[in-house]
Amino acid sequence: MSLKLENKPHALCIPVPAQGHINPMLKLAKILHSKGFLITFVNTEFNHQRLLKSRGLNALDGFSSFRFESIPDGLPTPENLDSTQNVYDICRSLQENCLAPFKKLIARLNDSFSPVTCIVADLLMGFTLDAAKELGIPECMFWTGGAGALLCYEKYPTIMEKGLMPLKDPSYVVNGYLDTIVDCIPNMTGIRLRNIPPFIRIINPGDDFMVEFTNAQVDKAKTSSGIILNTFDELENDILETLSSLFPRCYGLGPLHLLENNIVDKSLISIGSNLWKEEPECLKWLDTKGPSSVVYVNFGSIVVMTPQQLVEFCWGLANSNHSFLWIIRPGMVSGESALPQEFYDGISGRGMLAGWCPQEQVINHPSIGGFLTHSGWNSTIESISSGVPMLSWPFFSDQFPNCWLSCTKWGIAMEIDNDVTRDNVTKLVIELMSKDKGKEMKKNAISWKNKAHEASNAPSGSSTVNLEKLIHRLKTSPK
Repeated sequence: MSLKLENKPHALCIPVPAQGHINPMLKLAKILHSKGFLITFVNTEFNHQRLLKSRGLNALDGFSSFRFESIPDGLPTPENLDSTQNVYDICRSLQENCLAPFKKLIARLNDSFSPVTCIVADLLMGFTLDAAKELGIPECMFWTGGAGALLCYEKYPTIMEKGLMPLKDPSYVVNGYLDTIVDCIPNMTGIRLRNIPPFIRIINPGDDFMVEFTNAQVDKAKTSSGIILNTFDELENDILETLSSLFPRCYGLGPLHLLENNIVDKSLISIGSNLWKEEPECLKWLDTKGPSSVVYVNFGSIVVMTPQQLVEFCWGLANSNHSFLWIIRPGMVSGESALPQEFYDGISGRGMLAGWCPQEQVINHPSIGGFLTHSGWNSTIESISSGVPMLSWPFFSDQFPNCWLSCTKWGIAMEIDNDVTRDNVTKLVIELMSKDKGKEMKKNAISWKNKAHEASNAPSGSSTVNLEKLIHRLKTSPK
């Protein structure tokens, strides 16, 4: 190894093995690389192979200062190699099986490449902190969601101590109880039980484990060197201040894709993180559409809907008479997922369906007028920074507080009821795209877009300033 590389700090970056966590971690890694760090990016062996399949066998080669490594996840190889692994299984396996191979990887890197000087791990990868403390390596944790969601998780024990959760029985899902106001979450006044990440309801198999797992990861994160978040001060300032009183120093660095776009050296631009093959034809189709005329529909990498929900969405979109681009990834629908031929006949010329797409480019396209989303944080922050209002159908985890914040605090979204009906979808799509409420949301979205870009501007934007503070921390933090 050259002396030039040996003298650089070396950050080991490891995300949770899911698409929505890998994407922002890769952006953060590229940003650190642009600031003089050697990078080792660690995927699970399963996801490493998926990346090579979707991007090409040589897609990750040829970068001496930005390397990819992998460790086993401890799970059997699934039958469907294109589907996201079961969340409960992967979280349990990470906790039980990954510490030893992670430590072995660090030892190998120290001997054969360059000593690891800091670790940046997903906050849900708490086992990495055990290795960091044992080996004397400083570690910052990266929360890939919004600040509001992290605060909700931090308050899980308090909500349970108050007796608000878990639910006494499944009937409490539908009897109005979930509309109870939660008054123990600072700066989230008016949030209801239904807006809290729903593991805490403990009504589905595995929920009790996920509550225990999440509580353990949040507690461990409080012993780290700092918490990195893909948000910006102006968007969640009050919540970030609360988090800073509960955790080590919090660094709002979002929107990360805007900071990534500011990198002058474009040598890493070819390194991507999509686990499904993108279909660039989407962009060509959007080029044929008028400004703000298309609804973009994407429920992310984890949502699994029923065939009936799929049908309700399809007719809701078709009956709105608005153009739409709908991403239906492999494994998104449980069981048979064929859409009726009448649907295809009815949307000819104004509807396009695809398996996956380059989302940042799609949301930024001038033809996009609204986004029907699951309210995952990546989608939310990308929509905010593009000035695109949303219809939200939260399904899982942090999507519920993200939806609540978007609808009530930021004024950029409307929620679709969990029990989705075609008539409601049609009504809300029309409202989003052409009525007064949609115009008001668009105005608010543009305002937040401007603030997001200001935050990421050098040298005085809040996220740019926070990045410099983080760099200093990672380069000088004592072992």
